Amino acid sequence: MRILISIVFLLFTTSSFAATFDGKFIQGSFILGKTEPGSKVFIDKKKVKVTSDGYFAFGLGRDRKNDVVIKINEKKIIKKVFKREYKIQRIDGLEEKKVTPPEEVYERIKRENKWIGEARAINSNLTFFKNKFINPLENAIVTGVYGSQRILNGKPKWPHYGIDFAAEEGTEIKAMLDGVVTLAEPDLFYTGGTLIFDHGHGISTLYMHMKTLMVKKGQKVKQGDVIGTVGSTGRSTGAHLDVRLNWFQTRLDPATVLDIK
Repeated sequence: MRILISIVFLLFTTSSFAATFDGKFIQGSFILGKTEPGSKVFIDKKKVKVTSDGYFAFGLGRDRKNDVVIKINEKKIIKKVFKREYKIQRIDGLEEKKVTPPEEVYERIKRENKWIGEARAINSNLTFFKNKFINPLENAIVTGVYGSQRILNGKPKWPHYGIDFAAEEGTEIKAMLDGVVTLAEPDLFYTGGTLIFDHGHGISTLYMHMKTLMVKKGQKVKQGDVIGTVGSTGRSTGAHLDVRLNWFQTRLDPATVLDIK
């Protein structure tokens, strides 16, 4: 009888628990999952890494319409993704070459996009992604939000995939999370002074339009370390910091991990 009860209890606990999720299932959201250590996890048929204590991460794109299919070992979980409304943002007064770049810089842009794509594709075993993020600037004003459609000099462009913080040029920027620098470029065509950090399992953060960079590629950085200063480099109309959050090539809303008011 005791053996039978034990078997029934084991079956109940094994089948009833699959995972818990921290994050809302809305477009643009970062999701932190927790399951039994050693589990095999698939997100939409993509196998994702699981830490030794059972954490995994993934994200939902800006325009995702279909449900998320999560498979943990033999259990399938289907989560509905809720739609968001996005703002239209008009920016005028930009140099025409930054809105529609001249042909002579196409190769440069292509090369720089390749660098960024390679940094975002890193799938390291770092586990910093499971920790709480902090804001990169103190008391900064949010002037641009994720998902907004930008119309530059009257021409519709790609949606904005980050958060813009207005701040005085030279203001110190802090690392939002522990990480390793995977890209440190002082003068990219669109984003100017740019840093990318790897936080593990495909989660990365980007800092753009910076005046100065105070870290180098390959450097390990602690949360709260000063990594550079606010600038107005690249395609920018004034001093500000644009931060991004990615799950591999899926662009996520940094507001889903930051304390933004």
